[in-house]
Amino acid sequence: MVPHLAVTSLLPAAADPVAVNAGDAAWILASSALVLLMTPGLAFFYGGLTRAKSTLNMMMMSFFTIFIVTVLWALFGFNMAFASSGGSGFVGDFSFKGLSQAALANVEFFGTGDGIPVIVFAAFQLMFAIITPALISGAIADRTKFLSWSIFVTLWVIVVYFPVAHWVFDFGLLGGTKGWLAGLGVEDFAGGTAVHINAGAAGLALCIVLGRRIGFRRNPMRPHNVTLVLLGAGLLWFGWFGFNAGSALAANGLAGLAFMNTQVATASALGGWLLVEKLRDGKPTSVGAASGAVAGLVAITPACAFITPGASIVLGVLVGAICAMAVGLKYKLGYDDSLDVVGVHLVGGIVGTLFVGLFSTTSVNSLAVDGLFYGGGLTLLGKQALGAVAVLAYSFVVAFILGTIIEKTIGFRVSEDAEVEGIDVNEHAESAYEFDMQSSSGAIPSGHLATATSQEVHA
Repeated sequence: MVPHLAVTSLLPAAADPVAVNAGDAAWILASSALVLLMTPGLAFFYGGLTRAKSTLNMMMMSFFTIFIVTVLWALFGFNMAFASSGGSGFVGDFSFKGLSQAALANVEFFGTGDGIPVIVFAAFQLMFAIITPALISGAIADRTKFLSWSIFVTLWVIVVYFPVAHWVFDFGLLGGTKGWLAGLGVEDFAGGTAVHINAGAAGLALCIVLGRRIGFRRNPMRPHNVTLVLLGAGLLWFGWFGFNAGSALAANGLAGLAFMNTQVATASALGGWLLVEKLRDGKPTSVGAASGAVAGLVAITPACAFITPGASIVLGVLVGAICAMAVGLKYKLGYDDSLDVVGVHLVGGIVGTLFVGLFSTTSVNSLAVDGLFYGGGLTLLGKQALGAVAVLAYSFVVAFILGTIIEKTIGFRVSEDAEVEGIDVNEHAESAYEFDMQSSSGAIPSGHLATATSQEVHA
C-alpha cells in the first residue's frame, strides 16, 4: 500500500512461506478492526446530522455497504485492486480467484526478512473499501431510495474504487506492474486520494443528479441529535489510528509517526474550525468541533508518514479553517450536499494531498521525496496535483453516469410524499424514535420533525 514495501509474487502452495512477524501481523489485525469500527462510527455521525425522520435510512446506508463490499472484495475486489495489472497499471486481474491464492502468500518488508500474511493485508484493505462508498451517502441524505443506493454502491466500487485503489495503493506487492499513480511517485500513505477525494467527487456528482431536498435553503435542516454526532466523531477519531498507523503494515517507528501526526493534525483542525466559527459567527459549536476533527483526519490521511508533527499542526489549523468556510459553498453554488461530504472530504482530501507536495521530507521517512519547502522543487507538488485531479475527474464522471442511469430507470430519489413524511417509515417501515403522539401506523407526525439535518449552522 505504501512505498516502503518490497515487491513479491504469490507463492505456490508447496513453497516455503516467508517468516511471519507475529507482532506486525497482530498490529494489522487490530488495525483492521479499528478501521471497520469507523463505518458504524460514520453511521452515528451521519445519523445525528440528519433530520429525525431520516436517521435509520442514513445509518442503514453505511451499514449495508459492509455487506456489499465484503462479498465483492472476497470474490474479485482484492484481485482487481492488488493483483497484476498485466502492465497497464490501471486495474488488477479481474478474476473470480478471490482470496484463495492470496491466502498462500506473504507480503515481505524491505530488509527485514519477515512479513505479514497476504490474507491479513487483504482484511486490512477490505475495511478501506467498505468505508469509502459509505462516505458518499452523506451527500444525498434525506432523499435517496435504499435499493437504488445499494445498486449504486455495487457498481461504483467495481468500476471506481477497485481500480483507483490499484492506481494509488498497489506498489507491486503481489507481482506485476505498479498502479500508474504509484508508479509516477504520487505519495498517499493511507488514502487521501483513493478514499476521500474519490468519495467526495462521487458525492458531488450524486448531489447534482438527485437535486436539492424539498425546502433546501428555506426550512431549518439542522442536526437533530448532536450527541450522536459527537459519538460518531469520537469513534471515527479512534478508528482512524488504525487507518493511518496501520498503513505502515508494521508495528514500527513509521507507524508511530503516522499515529502521532494523526492526533496532532486532528486536534489542530478542531481548533482551526472553531476559530473560524468564533470569528465569523461569534460562537463555537459542538457540530463544528466534530466536523473540524473529521476534516483534520481527512487531511492528514495522505500525509501522516511523510511530514513532521510540526507540519501536522500547520496542516490541521489550515484544513480546519478552509473546510469551515468550504461547507458554505453549496449555498453559493446551489448544490445540496446534505452533510458536507464535498466541503469536508473532497476539499480536505485535496488540501492534504497537496500539502504533501509542500512539506514531505526524507528527515522523517527515508523513502519519502522532499517537497517544495524542503528543497525538492515543484516536482512532487505537480505529481500530487495530478493524482488529485485524476481521481476527482474519474470518480465524478463515472458516478454521474451511474447515478443518471439509475435515476432514469428505477429512480434514485424517493417521491415528494415519502421525503416529506420521512424516508425511515417509507423505506424501512420503522422509525428511530417512538413518541407518545405517534400514530397507530408507526409513522411519526411530520410536524414533530421540523428540526433536522446538515451543518447549515456553518453557512
